[in-house]
Amino acid sequence: MTSNPTVLVVEDEESFIEALQIGLKREGFKVEVARDGMQALEMFDRVNPDLILLDVMLPKMSGIDVCRQLRKKTLTPIIMVTAKGAEIDTVVGLEVGADDYVTKPYRLRELTARMRAVMRRVPSSRGGEIEGSSLTVGDISIDPEVYEVVIRGESVKLPLKEFELLHILMTNAGRVLPRETLIDRVWGTDYVGDTKTLDVHIKRLRSKIEDDSAQPTRIVTIRGLGYKYDKPRNA
Repeated sequence: MTSNPTVLVVEDEESFIEALQIGLKREGFKVEVARDGMQALEMFDRVNPDLILLDVMLPKMSGIDVCRQLRKKTLTPIIMVTAKGAEIDTVVGLEVGADDYVTKPYRLRELTARMRAVMRRVPSSRGGEIEGSSLTVGDISIDPEVYEVVIRGESVKLPLKEFELLHILMTNAGRVLPRETLIDRVWGTDYVGDTKTLDVHIKRLRSKIEDDSAQPTRIVTIRGLGYKYDKPRNA
């Protein structure tokens, strides 16, 4: 993480913009502001931010669509900002590749804690790295050196958090990993959200690696404990 990371705030409510500019600068962030979805996409290439704070409800293009477009070309951490009680926005935001979410109104201390947590888990080009060598379990191979996953002979692109989850689960194949352990390893020990984020990422990961995501045989839920990556019998 850089000493003065740049955050691209994508927000159209001036009261929130002003408060964020003051609060985040005080916390050591450089702040750039986009006031609609189209401007956010244009500014991303120019600003090259370390993190994006992305409101769901935006003029010209929704935050969901902005997140979807950005995930086609970058692993830069994205935190979605949703209205209080907007359950569907939260779930959809995570499904299209957001790393975390906060709900308005939020406390600056909670927000900055989440921002720093997601920025610790970034690709090597931004100062972090998933360590380990390539690994194959059954018909799935994962290579953290190049962020590549090969599933049944086909290369599959995974968002960073899904990649990290798969890597941790495969590295510990056959072992039960508590939910708290997975959250600590992927989102950081100071993560202050709930476990919904983990559940959504597991669901998305299953949709890509399972033959039938409704009846998973690779990433198995161990009720009351967490998740386990099951080794195939011939592995």
